[in-house]
Amino acid sequence: MDNCCHDKTTELDNLRERQSKTLWIVLAINGVMFGLELIVGILAGSVALQADSLDMLSDTLVYGFSLYAIGKSSHWRAGAALLKGSIMALFGIGVLLQSGFKFFVGGVPHSNYMFYMSLLALAANASCLFFLSRHKSDDINMRSTWLCSRNDIIANTSVFLAAVLVAMTHSKLPDLIVGLLITTIFLKSAISILRDSVRELRLPVIEPIKELCNAGICPANACVCSTFC
Repeated sequence: MDNCCHDKTTELDNLRERQSKTLWIVLAINGVMFGLELIVGILAGSVALQADSLDMLSDTLVYGFSLYAIGKSSHWRAGAALLKGSIMALFGIGVLLQSGFKFFVGGVPHSNYMFYMSLLALAANASCLFFLSRHKSDDINMRSTWLCSRNDIIANTSVFLAAVLVAMTHSKLPDLIVGLLITTIFLKSAISILRDSVRELRLPVIEPIKELCNAGICPANACVCSTFC
């Protein structure tokens, strides 16, 4: 029985190591893309691009929190998810305010800048989503991280469509509409993460055996942790 649980603990440690490597990769991608999108967004005068760059910054912070949460207790990870949900909610509110300001002040953004930058951002976030997909069912921490990356794909596609519409209509309205769409998506995801994290924080703490079951690597009747599987 002791050997069984020792083997499962080793397996859990290996899982955390794989999670850490994946998070470092997506953190680096988002960090670089934040700088690029912010600069191009300012040059293009695009609210959508600047909002997407702030999204990249938010994701970089989120992945950093996720890295720190690996190996912590389930309640600690739920607390990290609560913080991440709060960051996403603040980002959504910020985009909402920025879109309202742009409606009254500002001209038509440069659609060509928006077009090429959105394609580059889409490719970058598709790579992040690919890396994170294998970990989305590990725990609430990795699930919330995967949700961030999935939302990025939707946001990048919206910016691309906005670029096309701005070029066709010579209007700033598509750029503003995308800002509102991104706000809706992120606020919805933020509420989902906040709700899940609050629910998990209310659960009783059963460590470290519960950790194995949460990771899905403790088969029934294999050892004492089968009680929780």
